[in-house]
Amino acid sequence: MHMTSVVLLLLLITAVAGPAARLMRLPLPLLLIICGIVASLLGFHIDFEPDTFLLLFIPPLLFSDAYLMPLHDFRELRWPVLLLAVGLVIFSTIMGGYFIHWLLPVVPLAAAFALAAILSPTDAVAVGGMIDEERVPRRFLHILQGEALLNDASGLVCFKFAVAASLTGTFSVMHASFRFMLVAVGGILIGMALTFGFNFINRILSRHGFDEPTTQITLMTLLPFAAYLLAEHLEVSGILAAVSAGLSLNQSRVFGSAQTATRLRGSAVWEMITFVFNGLVFLLLGLQLPDIATQGINTANQAGDSTWSLVGTIILLTSMLLLLRLVWIFFISSTRYLIAKIRGHKTGRVSVTETAAMTIGGVRGAVTLAGILSLPIAENGLPAFPMRDLLVTFAAGVIMTSLLIAALVLPPLSRRLRHDGGDPVNRKADEARTLLALEAIAEMERQSALVTKQLDEITAQQRAEVTAALIAEYRFRLRLLEDAPDDKLKAEDCQNPDGPHRDTALARRRFEAALRLHLLRTERKALARMRQEGQVSDEIERLLTHDLDLEETALSGSARALPRHLHYTDGPKMFNPLIYTG
Repeated sequence: MHMTSVVLLLLLITAVAGPAARLMRLPLPLLLIICGIVASLLGFHIDFEPDTFLLLFIPPLLFSDAYLMPLHDFRELRWPVLLLAVGLVIFSTIMGGYFIHWLLPVVPLAAAFALAAILSPTDAVAVGGMIDEERVPRRFLHILQGEALLNDASGLVCFKFAVAASLTGTFSVMHASFRFMLVAVGGILIGMALTFGFNFINRILSRHGFDEPTTQITLMTLLPFAAYLLAEHLEVSGILAAVSAGLSLNQSRVFGSAQTATRLRGSAVWEMITFVFNGLVFLLLGLQLPDIATQGINTANQAGDSTWSLVGTIILLTSMLLLLRLVWIFFISSTRYLIAKIRGHKTGRVSVTETAAMTIGGVRGAVTLAGILSLPIAENGLPAFPMRDLLVTFAAGVIMTSLLIAALVLPPLSRRLRHDGGDPVNRKADEARTLLALEAIAEMERQSALVTKQLDEITAQQRAEVTAALIAEYRFRLRLLEDAPDDKLKAEDCQNPDGPHRDTALARRRFEAALRLHLLRTERKALARMRQEGQVSDEIERLLTHDLDLEETALSGSARALPRHLHYTDGPKMFNPLIYTG
């Protein structure tokens, strides 16, 4: 089959896999890998170029995750994230390398370190497809996401050092430490510098009226690739450069003052990019597995080992990685708890459930496969990397085993994880909405008092009517948010933020959202009827449809942000949002 047809088929599978995963109640990454395996067995093959893969897929995905990372939470969790992303990688590389060499004496020590290093990076995308992100604590998610952002770079750097040591036979701890710092700092600085240049160009374009959404979005899309390529050309970390560019762009808030169209279209473009690229990553992973498994089995049989011994080794390697991760997480949580106690800070121990979920959440993914496949092969008279085929098989087996364990264990574990104090994100969002509404009301009252003095009576009356209507609308928003008739009830809600008055407000907001959406869809049907009857032209129909789409998008987003269930269960059950009329 022609390459173009194969790519189009992969895109089709990616698009269909989402609904199919929900229907079959399977984690999306696992279903995509299965689809890739089936496609490979049916004869579909794509030559996997590790360098091309790392350039095409990893920079935009990590850049997108970094750009969307909540910076406040990232700063608060910087030490756990760094200890996992750097400390755990080094710990796993050293301890895992010695364990692999002890388990498989035929594998040289340097090659064992290379395998342990490339098995260190985790894949938060795979984990996200296996848990309900709305049900688990935000801290848990942000630690996993922050770790995955940074440990790809640290794992690949350790991997390159181990490969170089294996090929040259020399290794210096001082030189490796210096190179590690140079590669990391260099990558971070390049990402920051390119983001600064992007912001500078963006400001110049905006100042001269060339702030077109398509131009800005295109430049932003090219930014992670530029950061990666420049960093790799200068022999520093391209992955860290892409992550640094995303975090720097996030920090700069350059699109906060951009056109609304730029933000809306940019969000849509990046949502599509991440969806398609994530899907293709797992499909490509599945496409490679049958050939890798065949090569590994043949290599094991030639060495006199059975297929079951190969499977047993993969299970032992996965267990070793889980044990090392568990020990490191326990060490971090215990150390933080002791330091907090010494300083007199109130803190709680990390629960057994969260520790287990964090351990199982260390799923291996595409970076591991791309890295291990980049090991040198025998060509142009040069020897292949020692035990290359066997190491590739072990890495692929660990990827699949960690995914299967996570798919089986993480969903029930995530259901046992709990939010501390209900849903803090929605509650803080409601508090911010309340402050914004109060600020808007105060501004309208100030403007009304200022403008009324300078206008004639008729114009002033018209302005006053419009202002009064808007103030009434904002006060209605406040009532939906608060729904407490007096200070006493508000005080009760502060003590019990998930109490009955909170439920009343949620019920009213649900009803309002449902009614507004229903009315919008009624308008949409009427517009279609008017178009068919010739009352409006195609141009007018497209214009009004665009307006309705924007309004429905905003309403749908607000409706999805509402909690799915009313928290208070001791009060009356009359607040069904579908029939609520109070």
